[in-house]
Amino acid sequence: MNNLVILPILLPLLTGILMFFIPRQIRLQQAMAVAGALITLGTSLLIVSSISDNGIQILNMGGWEAPFGITLVADMLAGLLVTTASIVTLVCLLYAFYATNQEQKKFYVYPLIMILLCGVNGSFLTGDIFNLFVFFEVMLISSYALISLGGGKIQLRETIKYVVTNIISSMLFVIAIAYLYSITGTLNMAHLSERVALAGQDGLITTVSLLFLIVFGLKAALLLFFWLPGSYSAPPAAIAALFAALLTKVGIYAIMRMFTLIFYHQSELTHTILVWMSALTMVLGAVGAIAYSDIRRILAYNVIVSVGFIVFGVAVASEAALSGSVFYLIHDMLAKALIFILGGAIISIAGTDKLREIPGLIRFRPTLGWLFFLSVLALAGVPPLSGFVGKVMILQGGVDQRYYVMAAVGILTSLLVMYSAMKIFINSFWGETLLSEGEEKSSGKGYLLPGSILAALLIGLGLGAEPMMEYVGQAVEVMLNPTLYIEAVLP
Repeated sequence: MNNLVILPILLPLLTGILMFFIPRQIRLQQAMAVAGALITLGTSLLIVSSISDNGIQILNMGGWEAPFGITLVADMLAGLLVTTASIVTLVCLLYAFYATNQEQKKFYVYPLIMILLCGVNGSFLTGDIFNLFVFFEVMLISSYALISLGGGKIQLRETIKYVVTNIISSMLFVIAIAYLYSITGTLNMAHLSERVALAGQDGLITTVSLLFLIVFGLKAALLLFFWLPGSYSAPPAAIAALFAALLTKVGIYAIMRMFTLIFYHQSELTHTILVWMSALTMVLGAVGAIAYSDIRRILAYNVIVSVGFIVFGVAVASEAALSGSVFYLIHDMLAKALIFILGGAIISIAGTDKLREIPGLIRFRPTLGWLFFLSVLALAGVPPLSGFVGKVMILQGGVDQRYYVMAAVGILTSLLVMYSAMKIFINSFWGETLLSEGEEKSSGKGYLLPGSILAALLIGLGLGAEPMMEYVGQAVEVMLNPTLYIEAVLP
């Protein structure tokens, strides 16, 4: 059963490579992409079931025992995130069939999406810090190509900014890995945890941990988010939805893994810095969300707010806060994909993302309107939708640890997120309808199936929070007790 661990990486990779050889057969590419995503999703669900029944699943590549070989580790945290990433990729593929034009489809959209999924899943499953860097680069290389789709001025400008930022962060990532290896003599995460615990997290190791925090902060848009609003506004709606749901979440996962498995000994410094970074991220993201009046920018800044909120739970590091962070991370991947897909549909119908120029659409697009309204409620954490459970647990953990001001910031920014998203809903769907159905810039079709799937998942995750928390509890147990991870990996 352990051999299943490699399939969420291998299946998207092979599917993407095969599609590169049939560049003109778009229909076949679409069928292969959906089939690859579905099989990856099925495999991910089997892995989650196996972890639940048998504990952490380990695969030592080439038969080399850890820490000497390349190790893949599927604990419950990785299993849940791989499953969620597969769902998001599937629905974004379904929307991409309609939301990307024929010219864009010729530039390898579908193979690049599958390669991106390979990088994301590999980042979640690797047990080796150097291979975390490798999978980050696989993910980023495909995102470089996807963000430039369209070839317009805005795509080229944002691609340059995005590439330069990630080249700098990747350079810092390699430097941090080199310093950590020179100190500990290992790259295996379980072995690193053991070595750092034995040596004691002195000033030098703590400095290295802060360098990793800068790296992952750049990739997760934690405080260092200057690159995100423009970059997520440039690509087609289906690609922007995929980016919003997955890319920053990989950075958040890396912070979770590093600061619960390896760098948790000097929490009075590292976690305090995390708390302040998360609070500033929430505040600045919320200010951006309410300051702008175009849909793409508002949604992009809402991504930033959620990053800060999730990392706040990681920084608090109590059982309740970590449980809330894991649950909310899963919720946010689904919710961001939904609201970006629906936002893309609004823009395609109106032909603009400027709220002042969009007339009331509710008369002839009621389904789109009410789906968007549901996504706003989910984003704000209104019960019984899934965001409510995660937010309450994070805030409870913050209050229990006496982070009263930060908890208040979390509540305030949640209200501002709701205000900014409701601003889109009210301006887009209510008011005088100046645009008749025949005058639409686009039919906006394609949103209904992926939107309905994601909306159903958000409702189901909220109503079924109790059974879901059993899986989240298994993930948090490993985060609170790194010995479980070490004993599983190191025989």
